[in-house]
Amino acid sequence: MKLNAPKFWQDKNFISFILSPLSLITHFVNSIKKIFPKKKFKIKTICIGNIYLGGTGKTSLAIEIHNILKKKYKTVFIKKNYLDQIDEMKLLENSGKIISTNSRSNSLNIAQKKGYEIAILDDGFQQKNINYDLKILCFNSKKGIGNGMVLPSGPLRESFNEINNCDLIFINGENKNNKLIDKIKIINKNINIFESNYFPTNLKKIKTKRNFLIFCGIGNPHEFENTLSKFKFNIKRKFIYPDHYQILDKDISKMKELAKKERLSIITTEKDYLRLHKKQKKNITFLRTKLKINKLNKLKKVLFNIR
Repeated sequence: MKLNAPKFWQDKNFISFILSPLSLITHFVNSIKKIFPKKKFKIKTICIGNIYLGGTGKTSLAIEIHNILKKKYKTVFIKKNYLDQIDEMKLLENSGKIISTNSRSNSLNIAQKKGYEIAILDDGFQQKNINYDLKILCFNSKKGIGNGMVLPSGPLRESFNEINNCDLIFINGENKNNKLIDKIKIINKNINIFESNYFPTNLKKIKTKRNFLIFCGIGNPHEFENTLSKFKFNIKRKFIYPDHYQILDKDISKMKELAKKERLSIITTEKDYLRLHKKQKKNITFLRTKLKINKLNKLKKVLFNIR
């Protein structure tokens, strides 16, 4: 979704309370979704979703889970076909096979017919008519649950209590968030919580001692900046765009002119780089990252036991 999250989503205030009656509509729609019967598929399904609107690391986690399972099973990514999420589909395609139609159920039927054993769904937690074998909810370690309120008065797609309806929690990002962990444990004290952070995999190809201009259009741009800072990148300029923003030629020209004038190297995320056309990519590099997951062996046991 192309948006810049309003500041009142992070803390309860006058605006969030004024909008709270509209949140009843969101609650009502979510309740209606639960009425319909759930379909069970023969193929094993792992749904990686979120309730916080915006970047929570779903795609990165989907790729890591695929990397764990692909050595033993025939796996496939399922991604609903949204035109503004071509970048995420390209990331998944670079890691494995993907089936993307306008219906997750239809994609799962196709996966079954093709003989895949495990389907990894990037997003889909809000689709309540599929009986997933494993449901994982992702949170960003800095954003947490914001003000804890449901759209539009807050950033949550549905109630925080929905963590009772998932199997695993992932908190992704550099910031340790003990408050979020405590809130999760109050609602579901027995749920398994995993933490992870982003680790660069192509540093050897980048001249990291130079001064940099950075740009990105992702759900949580602070994670990109935090990762660069952690690995001693000297950031002089930055341009932040809404999530899934299609970078325009005039945007690129502006950044390249500034970089040339101030002798800066330009770097972006892999996800943003995949949205650029060939001419735009000239003199721009990207940082490729992967999720470094704590308690990895414990996660492997969970994943292999869904069969």
